[in-house]
Amino acid sequence: MRGESAKMEHSQQRPVVAILVGGGPAPGINSVIGAATIRSILGGCEVIGILDGFKWIMEGNASKSRPLSIEDISRIHFSGGSCLGTARANPTQKIEHLDACLASLATLGVTRLITIGGDDTAFSALKLEQRAAGRLQVVHVPKTIDNDLDLPHGIPTFGFQTARHIGVELVKSLMVDAETTSRWYFIVTMGRKAGHLALGIGKAAGATLTLIPEEFRHKPIRLSTLIDTLAGAIIKRQASGRADGVAVLAEGLVEFLDQQDLEGLEDVERDQHGHVRLADINFGFVLKRAVEKALQSLGIKMTIVDKNIGYELRCADPISFDMEYTRDLGYCAAQFLLEGGNAAMVSIQNGRFIPIPFDHILDPATGRTKVRMVDVESESYIIARRYMIRLSPEDMSQPNTLSRLSNTVGLSPEDFRKRFDYLTSQGL
Repeated sequence: MRGESAKMEHSQQRPVVAILVGGGPAPGINSVIGAATIRSILGGCEVIGILDGFKWIMEGNASKSRPLSIEDISRIHFSGGSCLGTARANPTQKIEHLDACLASLATLGVTRLITIGGDDTAFSALKLEQRAAGRLQVVHVPKTIDNDLDLPHGIPTFGFQTARHIGVELVKSLMVDAETTSRWYFIVTMGRKAGHLALGIGKAAGATLTLIPEEFRHKPIRLSTLIDTLAGAIIKRQASGRADGVAVLAEGLVEFLDQQDLEGLEDVERDQHGHVRLADINFGFVLKRAVEKALQSLGIKMTIVDKNIGYELRCADPISFDMEYTRDLGYCAAQFLLEGGNAAMVSIQNGRFIPIPFDHILDPATGRTKVRMVDVESESYIIARRYMIRLSPEDMSQPNTLSRLSNTVGLSPEDFRKRFDYLTSQGL
């Protein structure tokens, strides 16, 4: 009995680490959970998995959790999805929710927390740590296929490379179908605020063109500008003798649409973080119908197919890059807590673990976590643009080219320039 009592007392004294996942799925989540669990247990801690992100603990429900052992998670790094589930529940909207989170974690004996998620989950982790006032160590692991967390240039968020890899395979197949059937595809990819995923897929696959929010200097973006940009690319492609093509579009373009155009789409719902529910707007279909109508008015009948890819990418098994990367991130997150670290986001730069303090990831203008946008002045983006088929200033200034384009749609060169020149003069 004395031995059992001593064993229980020892168990009660062991630090308890909790792990939770917030936001949308991304390849590599299980790998982070596995690596963090193994390192924490070997470091003398108990590990608890919190189910469905903040959903239950922000309601004061600590029962939606389970202990994690090395035996449970030793091979989960091969698989997609999240063994702990995930949710977009937002505890930052009410102080009572943050307090309920802290109370739930205290009930479980948790003194250390690893959060895995994107910018919203990072913000929730930051606010929870502030509210804890020293009672809870918190570290965040940046996860999103959007690649838009404010990490140093060239450092991806985990899941992005797998999502891009699978997205490229899908686009490659659609490019062959487009050529075979003489049609166009409008492919909408995930990317709420930034165009990293769309550009990464479009550039690697060699899509005909890619549209991302960052390239439009004038915000809000008019829907008519997107329509003319796509119609212009189709006309230019047809003028060169090709009736097929693939346009990759970042779904985040919807976020920057002019409000009057947005309201014209349909009743737009928002989630708990105030974001437009992009999945509820059939953006590709809206553009397909509008571009088809614009082309018909110019005498061109074109088959356009709209296709969304995103959910196919989120729970895929991680490629080797993300498997290795996420195991490193999970290990570093656990090691950071073991060494007494707190209030930081994990990053690996030049092969070394670099914690990024929470107060460094806040945008002082918005009070929210910073968003990393595509740098449209970078060589990488400039190269991508050079390979796209889009109307250019040269098309409008060279008489032979302008004549060929205008003849394709039965307009005079002057009328063609009048219709489309604003795109090239704005650098679109």
